[in-house]
Amino acid sequence: MSKKQDSFYFKNFVDCADCACRAAHLLDVIMSDFTPDNMQEKLDKMHAIEHEADVKKHEVLDALVKAFITPIEREDIIQMSQNIDEVTDKIEDVLIRTYYNRITRIQPDALAMIKVVIKCCEEMLELLRDFENFKSSKTLHDRIVLINSLEEEADQLFISSMYNLHGSGDDILNIVAWREIYLNLEQCADAIEHVADVVESAVMKNS
Repeated sequence: MSKKQDSFYFKNFVDCADCACRAAHLLDVIMSDFTPDNMQEKLDKMHAIEHEADVKKHEVLDALVKAFITPIEREDIIQMSQNIDEVTDKIEDVLIRTYYNRITRIQPDALAMIKVVIKCCEEMLELLRDFENFKSSKTLHDRIVLINSLEEEADQLFISSMYNLHGSGDDILNIVAWREIYLNLEQCADAIEHVADVVESAVMKNS
């Protein structure tokens, strides 16, 4: 396989990760200065990014159908593409749930979790930029470790957020709504860790 054809897959991974980063930053902007007005417009902006990520994912799957040789195992390429796309999906899910639960005020704990998700996304993007040169990269392992640490930070924020929520004395419907949102934010970090896991596995297989 030519270097150009090899690069296609790695560039696609980076482009998909960039979609996730843009989705995370958009979520932060919307939630940090939140008003329930014009939510459909905000949802449309988020969905446009999610759709772009879907298109990128399908480009990889279409290329695999025609490919005779791939730079890493086909199963890893498929898993990688699906996992990166899942990150953007989960970020969009947070906004969707904020909308249909009719949230009018954003909890500070949610903003803290979003900041960690942004850090996770940015590290994922850098990890995937390094991935093409995994045989010579000096930073790949450290980035994987950092993503794992950030996911643990997200877990701790999730636990403290749920603790605060259940002790808030809020209306039960509000508690149920925020439980769902916090869970989806925690799943964003989980999805990014899954991307790092696939990278680590692929490197081990090909080293």
